[in-house]
Amino acid sequence: MIAFKDFLRKKNIEISLKRYGIDALSAMAQGLFCSLLIGTIINTIGTQFHIPFLTTPVATVIQGEHEIEYTVGGIASAMSGPAMAVAIGYALKCPPLVLFSMTAVGFAANALGGAGGPLAVLIVAILSAECGKAISGETKVDILLTPLVTVLVGILFSWLLAPPLGKAAMWLGDFIKWATEQQPFFMGILVSVVVGCALTLPISSAAICAALTLTGLAGGAAVAGCSAQMIGFAVISFSVNGVGGLISQGIGTSMLQMSNIVKNPCIWIAPTVASAITGPIATCLFRLQMNGAAVSSGMGTCGLVGQIGVYTGWVNDVASGAKAAITAFDWIGLILISFVLPAVISLLVHNWTKKMGWVKDEDLKLS
Repeated sequence: MIAFKDFLRKKNIEISLKRYGIDALSAMAQGLFCSLLIGTIINTIGTQFHIPFLTTPVATVIQGEHEIEYTVGGIASAMSGPAMAVAIGYALKCPPLVLFSMTAVGFAANALGGAGGPLAVLIVAILSAECGKAISGETKVDILLTPLVTVLVGILFSWLLAPPLGKAAMWLGDFIKWATEQQPFFMGILVSVVVGCALTLPISSAAICAALTLTGLAGGAAVAGCSAQMIGFAVISFSVNGVGGLISQGIGTSMLQMSNIVKNPCIWIAPTVASAITGPIATCLFRLQMNGAAVSSGMGTCGLVGQIGVYTGWVNDVASGAKAAITAFDWIGLILISFVLPAVISLLVHNWTKKMGWVKDEDLKLS
C-alpha cells in the first residue's frame, strides 16, 4: 500500500474532491468557454452585424454522402470536446504526451455522450488522463506507449461510459427544466439559489449547467441567480473595494469573496436573498429563458456572457419562427433581472444585516 501511494505521488495522481471536483471541473468550463461559447458569440456577432467572413462557411467536411459546412464560429464550437479534455488534462498536470493525446479522448467522449457530452468528457478525461500519467515515462518507448494507452483507454471508456452518462445528464437536466415549467415559482428559487451559490463557491456553475444542458426557463433562473451573486457582491462591497472591486466582481467573478465568506458567512446573505427573489421573478413574470448555449446559464454577468447567451437565444428563436420578435419587455426583464434588482435588493438586505450587527463593510474587503 505504501509503495502504491508513493507511485501515485511520483506520478502526481491525486485522488481527491478538490482535484477532480474543483480543479478539473473549473478547467472544463474554461475549455468549453474557449470553444463552444466563443463560437456561439462569433456566430451571433457575424449574424447581427452582417459580417460575411463570420457568416460564410470557411470549411467543408465530407462525411459519407453528406457535406457539413463550418463557419468560423462553427469550427470553434465543433472543437468543444477536445478543448474540454485538454483543459482537464492541463488541470490534472498531465505530461505533454498525455496532454496532447487528450484531443482524441475529448472528441470521442463528447460525440458519444450526445447532449450530455460535457459530463461524459469530464469523467472519461479524468480516467484516461490518470492512466496516461501512470504509464508516462515508465518505458523506453514512451513516445509510442503513452499516447497509445491514453487514447485507447479514453476511447474504451467513451464507448462504455459516455452514452449512459450522457443520457443520465440529459434526463436530470430535462427533469429540472420540466419541474421549472411546472413549478416556476419554487423551482425558480431553487435553481437560482443553487446555481448562484455554485458560481461563488470554488466550483464551476458554468460546467454544471453545461453538463446538465440547463437551458429554457431553468437556464433563465440560473442566469438570474449567478447575476445576483456577482452584482450583489460588487455593489455591497463598493464602499471598501471601489471601482476596481465593482468591475472585478460585477463582470469578473463573485468567487473573489470566498475567503471573506469563510471568515464571516453572513456576508453571503444579501446576494443569496437577491437570487432567491430574482429567480422566481425571472421565471414567473418575465419568463426569461436561456435558449443559447447551456454553459452561458452558469456565467451570470461574467463578461456579460449570460446576457449574450439569452440574446443569442432570442435571435435563434426569431430565426426559427419560435419567437415573433425581440420586444421591449424582453430587454426590460433582462436588465432588471441581471443588474437593477440584484443591486437594489442586495443593498437593502446588506444594510439590514449591518444594522443587526452581523456584517461590517470591512468584512467584504478584497485582499
